[in-house]
Order: sequence, then C-alpha cells, then structure tokens
Amino acid sequence: MLASAAMLSAQLGAAISVGLFDEIGVAGTAWLRITLGAIGFVLIARPRYWRWTWRELRAPVLLGVVSAVMTLSFLAAIDLLPLGTVVAIGFLGPLTLAALHSRTCRALAWPTLALVGVVLLTEPWQGTPSLLGIAYAALAGVCWGLYIVVTQHVGDRFAGVDGLAISLPVAAVVTAVVGLPQAWGHLTPQVLLVGLAAALLLPLMTWTLELYALRRLTKSAFGTLMALEPAIALAIGMVVLHQVPAAPQLIGIGCVVLAGIAAERTGQREADLPDFETRAA
Repeated sequence: MLASAAMLSAQLGAAISVGLFDEIGVAGTAWLRITLGAIGFVLIARPRYWRWTWRELRAPVLLGVVSAVMTLSFLAAIDLLPLGTVVAIGFLGPLTLAALHSRTCRALAWPTLALVGVVLLTEPWQGTPSLLGIAYAALAGVCWGLYIVVTQHVGDRFAGVDGLAISLPVAAVVTAVVGLPQAWGHLTPQVLLVGLAAALLLPLMTWTLELYALRRLTKSAFGTLMALEPAIALAIGMVVLHQVPAAPQLIGIGCVVLAGIAAERTGQREADLPDFETRAA
C-alpha cells in the first residue's frame, strides 16, 4: 500500500509540475518543488543537525545529491517526452537493481524485455526520437536505482523522517545552482501555490511513503513493485496531460510492466542488514 500510494503521488506531482515549465523553467520547477519540500520536512522533523557526526551524515547528504540530479533529469525528460515513456525508460534503473540482487542469471532477461518495451515506446522508426529526452530519462533511471539503495540505508539509520530533513536541504542547494536563476523574478502567488501542491505530492508524500516502504521491503522487492509505475504514469499522462499513446506504445508499456512483475522476489526484508548496509557500517 505504501509503495502504491507513493507511485500515484509521484506521477500526480510530476503532471502538476509540467504546468510550471513555461513560468519558471524546468530547473526552476525542480528547485521550487524541492525547496518547498525541504522546508516541510525541516518543520516536521525539526532536526538538530549537530547531533550527528559527519560519518553519519554522509549517506543523507549523498541522498540529497542523488535526489537533486534525479529530479532535474526527470523533469527535463518529461519536458521532451510523454510522461509514461519517461517513467518506462527510468524504470530500467530499479528493474536492473532488482535483477542484480536476484540469485539467478535468468532474472537478467527481464531488463532486456523492458528494453524492448522502451524501444516500442520511443518508436525510433517514426522520424527522429528526442535523443536528449531519452538521455535525461536514462540518467533519471540511474539515479532512481541509486535512490532506492541509499534511501533504504538512510531509513535504517535515522528515525522518522530525520534522514529526509537532512537530504532535502542538500538537494535544494544543489538544484538552486541552476534553478534559482530561472525562477527568480517569476515567483508569483499562483506559481507558489502550484509549486506547493506539487511539493506536497512529490517530494513530501512520495519520499516519506517510499522511506517507510523501504524499511519493510528488500531493495529487489521495492524495485519490482515499481513495475506498476509506468502504467500509472501512462494513465496520469492520458487523463491530466492528454498524452494519448499509440498502439505500439501501449504494447511497450505492457512489456515494461510484465518485466517488472516477472522479476518479483520475496518482499519482506530479513532481520540482518542488507549487503550495502553491512559494508557501510
């Protein structure tokens, strides 16, 4: 339930964000959304940063950098490609993570099936696809896989949403480098209101739900659950953004979702820490 609610919240937040691109740009939208989210997490958690050593802070700081790059690249991608296509390409990251944590080589077939789906989605035979959009989506996918790993690590080390109250201000600073110049002078009350709505959905609701879900699931299981996200993104894109897919694209989404479901692994985490956390301890 937590993961499903997070996926729905994430795609609604992404769809709302598209409406800000013309006003404050892609990077400005990323900065505004993350900054408002960071303020929310700090007000909720009221973290006392001096309580932690630099060794303890390294993981949430890394999470902040990964989250910033993931948000910037994802929003840049949906500015050039349909939402469902971007999420399907990005899903290759979590799916590959799930396959790599599997005990069988057969699981490596599922990212291949998902890749076939991505080809059907981008339809390279129909003119020239947006290679820049595909590159942004692929970068978002790499960051998505890293985000799952690091978020689980942070969730195991910090109580409540303390880890996010550390990582989000870092992400806000990173996105400010490129986003603040775009947004400056265009932050009207209407823009701030839409930005607040987008921030409530993503990152506030989405990343909180994902943090708690990753405390209960293995990285492999969580990555597999994300199989439904391309389908959710396709539905949100159709309803909210009026992005109607062609028949090959529907088949492509089906391939991506099937690949994720086929890669399913036992969902509950064992009592011992995962390998990533054991190495980092």
